[in-house]
Amino acid sequence: MTAGPIFTIGYEQATVDEVVGALTTAGVKRVLDVRAVAASRRPGFSKTALAANLGEAGIAYEHLRALGTPKEGRGAARKGDMPALERIYAGQLELPEAQAQAAILLDRASTEPVAVLCYERDPAECHRTLLLDAVAGDVERVDLFA
Repeated sequence: MTAGPIFTIGYEQATVDEVVGALTTAGVKRVLDVRAVAASRRPGFSKTALAANLGEAGIAYEHLRALGTPKEGRGAARKGDMPALERIYAGQLELPEAQAQAAILLDRASTEPVAVLCYERDPAECHRTLLLDAVAGDVERVDLFA
């Protein structure tokens, strides 16, 4: 597989316009939403609204739910317990549906510029970094900030 770079972005403390602007500037053509639950209290970031906002900018949207963090992992992340998050998320990535969606992620990245989206602004505190380290370790990663 020839891919890359794979962009990442978190929308914490950002507006939809800021996120779309950062993605557009980077040349992203598809957002891969890796939240287990694609709902948000932040206006414009729930699945349907986000897909519509991205679509207006010519960016496709795809939700890869199985690559999200299970509830227990989200709790560990909120507590700042990265070792627990890493352990829990490693188990998630062993599931057949997660492996299938990881293959989709890599396939999309080999054909067009993609960004992996989640909530956390800091990629070091987000499972998206664990995800890409596990499934795309040899692909260049570019962390975008809105």
